[in-house]
Amino acid sequence: MSELGIIARCHKVLEAEILQRSSQVVSVVGNQAYIFGGELKPREPRDNNIHTVSLNTDSTINSQPATPESPSPRVGAATATLNGKVYLFSGRGGIAMAPIEEQGTIWEFDPTTSNWSRIMPSGIFPAARSYHAMASDGKDTIYVHAGCPEKGRLSDLWAFNISREKWVELMPAFDPPRGGTSIAFAAGKLYRMNGFDGSTEQGGSVDVYSPETKSWASHLYTPDGNGGPIPRSVSSVLPIYLRDRPFLITLFGERDPSSLGHQGAGKMLSDVWAFDIENKKWEKVSIQGNEVPLARGWFDADVLGTSTIVVHGGLGESNDRLGDIWTLEFA
Repeated sequence: MSELGIIARCHKVLEAEILQRSSQVVSVVGNQAYIFGGELKPREPRDNNIHTVSLNTDSTINSQPATPESPSPRVGAATATLNGKVYLFSGRGGIAMAPIEEQGTIWEFDPTTSNWSRIMPSGIFPAARSYHAMASDGKDTIYVHAGCPEKGRLSDLWAFNISREKWVELMPAFDPPRGGTSIAFAAGKLYRMNGFDGSTEQGGSVDVYSPETKSWASHLYTPDGNGGPIPRSVSSVLPIYLRDRPFLITLFGERDPSSLGHQGAGKMLSDVWAFDIENKKWEKVSIQGNEVPLARGWFDADVLGTSTIVVHGGLGESNDRLGDIWTLEFA
């Protein structure tokens, strides 16, 4: 363990019935968190409204009804933010829960107008999927990785250039293919962790894609809860800056899947870990606060500013959908 002594100060922003859901997406732009999709009952998308939570001192919710231009209701979608807008790709819809095939469509949400628009690219595009991962490079590119098509799991990596409106297929990540994995872009590279391969949760490796060399490498660690976080899926990996250095934060997630599959809750985790990208060292984060988040998986989270993470909802160990939203401020 390092001697940095990283802590996360937890603050519960609010809790509301309308926000109760899992397998949703959360995107932070400015001081607002935008929540879309997810399910309250298993295998039933709850709605396709946009729920906006103010992360300022007033902590209010504004629910904007869907319009004909909105994406259809879905679960297991993924989003990334870029230049003040939110970009969404794919997901499952309906009781059958098959991926929604939209021919590579990227949905763009503009918070300044509260409007959705649809980018329909020409050329090749990734297969429809759910429980995939997305991240942006902060410039002009969005990455989409892995997830679940109608059958099996994927390990592919795609890049979507916003200005050219084109998909490019990149080198796939290391096997096994997986769903419920997480990616984050930091210090000029893309980092991949965790996930579920159909049999077991993955762990013990931070996989790193370099856009410059178009290649993958791996940093291995001991996933025993001492040398690094234990294996998990449907968790989060997010980039922050702390003490003028880039870190990855991984938090929460599911350790053992339910015997009921998508209908039930497995063993959920409540731990938070920080990975020093420069020194390649893990440290377990000390969580502080009068109240701290329950263990959960199938939630979503995003970064507020440079060193605060916003966490919303998900599935608790008692198989209930959570409607809380938190900030975790790292120091």
